[in-house]
Amino acid sequence: MIRFGPAGNSESFYNEGYKRTTQAFSWLRQKGLDAYEYSFGRGVRLKEATAREIGEEAAENGVALSVHAPYYINLATLEEDKAAGNLRYLKESAQAAKWMGAKRVVFHPGSQGKLSRQKAFERVKNELVIVMGKLDEEKMLESVALCPETMGKIRQIGDLDEVIDLCKTDNRLIPAIDFGHLHARGKGAINTTQDYTDILDKIENELGGIRAKHFHVHFSKIEFTGSGEKKHRIFEDEGYGPDFKPLGRLLAQRKLEPVIICESKGTMAEDAVKMKQIYERELEKL
Repeated sequence: MIRFGPAGNSESFYNEGYKRTTQAFSWLRQKGLDAYEYSFGRGVRLKEATAREIGEEAAENGVALSVHAPYYINLATLEEDKAAGNLRYLKESAQAAKWMGAKRVVFHPGSQGKLSRQKAFERVKNELVIVMGKLDEEKMLESVALCPETMGKIRQIGDLDEVIDLCKTDNRLIPAIDFGHLHARGKGAINTTQDYTDILDKIENELGGIRAKHFHVHFSKIEFTGSGEKKHRIFEDEGYGPDFKPLGRLLAQRKLEPVIICESKGTMAEDAVKMKQIYERELEKL
């Protein structure tokens, strides 16, 4: 089934007097949402007991969990200590995900830095295979899937083709398609139904199967510059894209069932509800 939910907690959640993430899942259920992404962006500091409590509350309220690994990951790095850090961050994220019962770990592949694009990408690809092998040795991926994310800055590794190519290295890898990021790195590239169609067709033609139907999605409007992503916006902000409506229509028509995580700045739950409503209206038309 398709799922909608926020990345983290909306400002309204705290404004209503809630303080702990364990309280978020009944709050989300009341809004009709059933997904949630927990961010370890600044590092994995969650204790096992808290992680298990979060998982129990999410399961009780029918909310599917994913986690976002630390932003520090850069599989293109040539520095040994940072390469060791990549493994540690992904291992810690996978372990926390297992404690929670989360099924997906989203991560940023890396940055080009001073390397050529080709060398940086090959470095990311090779390191990902090595990291997955080491995580397999410790049985960290038995119930958790890694999800390389499409990135918003032009010099970051993670355009659509690169993410699909990474996923081809292991059929357990699930693409995390951030449509805002693709819009930003393409300097406003997603404007029409055909733009979305091209993306979905490429995923289907290149990966197919379960990964093309149950892929992971990040969505928000986004502000960008000549270098790509600048910052996430909210649905009420006019003059920013992309627009979810054409995507919602295609998801309904094609009977696709991704997990859709909203990353609007501060209104992630509210905008997730709007996306679900758009999708459900398209379903009704069918």
